[in-house]
Amino acid sequence: MMQGRRVVVVGMGTVNPLGKRVDEFWNNIKEGKSGIGPLTKFDVTEYPAKIAGEIKNFDPSDLLDRKEVRSMADFTQYAVYAAAQAMQQAKLGVAGEGGYDPQQSGVFLGNGIGGFEIVEENLEKLFERGPRAVAPLTIPKLIANEAAGNIAMKYGIKGPCHTTVTACASGTDAIGEAFRAVKFGVVDLAITGGTEGAITRLAVAGFCRIQALSTAYNDTPELACRPFDAKRDGFVLGEGAGVLVLEELEHAKARGAEILGEIVGYGMTCDAFHLTAPDPGGDGAARAMSAAMREAGIRPDEVDYINAHGTSTEANDVMETRAIKRAFGEHAYKLKVSSTKSMTSHLVAAAGAVEAIVSLLAIRDSYFPCTLNMTDPDPECDLDYVPNKGQSGTIRYALSESLGFGGHNGALVFKGYVE
Repeated sequence: MMQGRRVVVVGMGTVNPLGKRVDEFWNNIKEGKSGIGPLTKFDVTEYPAKIAGEIKNFDPSDLLDRKEVRSMADFTQYAVYAAAQAMQQAKLGVAGEGGYDPQQSGVFLGNGIGGFEIVEENLEKLFERGPRAVAPLTIPKLIANEAAGNIAMKYGIKGPCHTTVTACASGTDAIGEAFRAVKFGVVDLAITGGTEGAITRLAVAGFCRIQALSTAYNDTPELACRPFDAKRDGFVLGEGAGVLVLEELEHAKARGAEILGEIVGYGMTCDAFHLTAPDPGGDGAARAMSAAMREAGIRPDEVDYINAHGTSTEANDVMETRAIKRAFGEHAYKLKVSSTKSMTSHLVAAAGAVEAIVSLLAIRDSYFPCTLNMTDPDPECDLDYVPNKGQSGTIRYALSESLGFGGHNGALVFKGYVE
């Protein structure tokens, strides 16, 4: 167990296919709703996959100034919008007015792809009309670090400002890095999470070419994401952001912050196996979970809930089941495991951050979210995945894991706050 300061969560924000605020999102999770529907952002006639988890009727000016929004790609808008919610809940304003030292605060954000829609728009302009047609803000809008940079500018954060790019593990790894920075005194406060806005022609085409996306449920999109089910056929691409505000415990108490939960462990490993496929034995994922529990100073049998990566792909779900068994032994059959991607779709770099919010709220409400669409369980997936309907029950510790292309594995351990 690594010694260090206690790190608590004091703010949460999200925008995703199930809601534009945390309360709306959580209510829809508890009701077992699906945020997956027909893909409407572009013409999908020639695409094998015709569904997605889109954010409908998103107006960032609800929380952001219209002028600043114009200089942001979608992934940045989502991140700053979620950060605004989290900072409001944390009762933190601009630097110097909200109870934090800007030089002792940081931004740690995960992103996978950057502003893909900006790339596509300006490539068309370049090819059709030449280089002078390319928009002046093309580069500042498309590069992956701009979401973190915009959050730092909005709140005057002058400590570390860091972007983590580990594919679908990016959000989890960013929170892990923020957790360590607060724990070991690099900063007293961190804005952290993940964001993605990659439902674009190129991204969908690319994922289709490697046969990663679901194509069998185009006419029934709400049934398409079915983790651990024998009839799964691929993941469903989504978009959104999840942001947490982390704070050192005594710093939070000194300013009277409401404490929403505590992060106690983080593990990160690599499979070193394949560009897109996980190690089928689940060794890397198991080691990440074990490392997170080791830092938390807990035994495997103290974990009551795992928010799984659970992508609804053939390769992931069996491997992840094996990994959980490796990390938890016989206790794997006693704890609850669920994939909320069955409702949200796969938010790529934002997935781990949104699922961190789910884990914290699950602890708060003593509630295990369900895995939707589990009607025909895969025989190789034989754990308790909380099929189709959520359940009540005490959660001492929750673990959330994320696994990304390139073999990246990240895991976080959460608990309810006790003085």
